[in-house]
Amino acid sequence: MKHMNFLFSVGLALLLIPVSTLQAQQQSETNPEVSFDPISFRGPDPKERFTEIYIEQKLGAQVPLDLEFKNESGEVVRLGDYFNDKPVILALVYFSCPSICNLILNGMVAGIDNKSMSLNLGSDFEILTVSIDPREQPELASAKKTNYLKQLRREGGETAWHFLTGEDDAIEDLAQAVGYRYYYDELTNQFAHASGIIILTPEGVVSSYYLGMEYMPQNLELALMDASDNRIGSLVRQLVLLCYAYDPAKGTYSFYIMRVVQLSGMGVVLAIGLFWLITYLRKKPSIATVAPSLPHTG
Repeated sequence: MKHMNFLFSVGLALLLIPVSTLQAQQQSETNPEVSFDPISFRGPDPKERFTEIYIEQKLGAQVPLDLEFKNESGEVVRLGDYFNDKPVILALVYFSCPSICNLILNGMVAGIDNKSMSLNLGSDFEILTVSIDPREQPELASAKKTNYLKQLRREGGETAWHFLTGEDDAIEDLAQAVGYRYYYDELTNQFAHASGIIILTPEGVVSSYYLGMEYMPQNLELALMDASDNRIGSLVRQLVLLCYAYDPAKGTYSFYIMRVVQLSGMGVVLAIGLFWLITYLRKKPSIATVAPSLPHTG
C-alpha cells in the first residue's frame, strides 16, 4: 500500500506541475526597463532558429569570477565568492519557467538525495542556480530556494545551494563563458534553452557537462570528483531537448515537454486506478451457484 501511495503522489505531482509554475510566474516581478535583444522565432523559417539553441561545450573555459549578481536575500555577491576549495554545479535556468527548468532542478534533487551518492552538499560541493531572466528579482529566487529546500532530504542546502538573479550583461557574460545558448521569444514571453548542468572546478573552470534532466548519482559523483581534482572531462553527446516544439503546419511553438509530463502523470494515475480495481475484484468473495440435480430419465 505504501508503494501505491507513493506512485499516486508522483502521478499527482506531475499533473500539478503546471499549477506550481503558474504560481511562480505570478510571483515573478518584471522590470519594464529591461530590454532584450531577442532572436525572434517568427520569420520565413522559424524552425531554423532552433539550430542555434544548444549548449556549446567549452571544456577548460574560465568562468568570470568578478561578475556580480544578487543572492536570494538581495545581497550583491561576486561569482568568486562561491569558489573556494570545492567544485560547483552550475544550473542556468529561470525561475518562472513552465517546463524544463523545474525538471532540471528536480533531477538534481533526485541525484543528490540518492543513497548511493556519497558526496554531501556543502561539505563536498556547492550549487549555483542562476536565472537567465534579468527581470526576475531576489524575492522569486528566495521563494524558489525555499521550495527546493523542502524537497531536499539531505542537509547542507541552506548554506550551499544558492539562487542568484542579475543584470542582463552579467547573465550573458556567464552564459557565453560556459557556452549556454538561449534566446528570448517575445511572442510567447518565454526563453528557449537546452537542458543540462555544468560541473566547475574549485577555481571556476569548466570541467564537464551533464546534459538532460536526469542525473545519475554515480555519474554526478564521478564528475564532481574529477572537478575537485581539477581534471577536465571530454565532450558528451549533444542532447537536444528544448522548452519549445515547432509546428511547421501552424507556424507556431508549443510547450511539448509539459504535454509529455501531463500525459505521463495521467498514465500513472490511470495505472494505479486499474491496479486497485483488479485487486478489489480478486479479493471480492465469489458466490458459488449450485445447480439443482435433476432426476435421470430413461
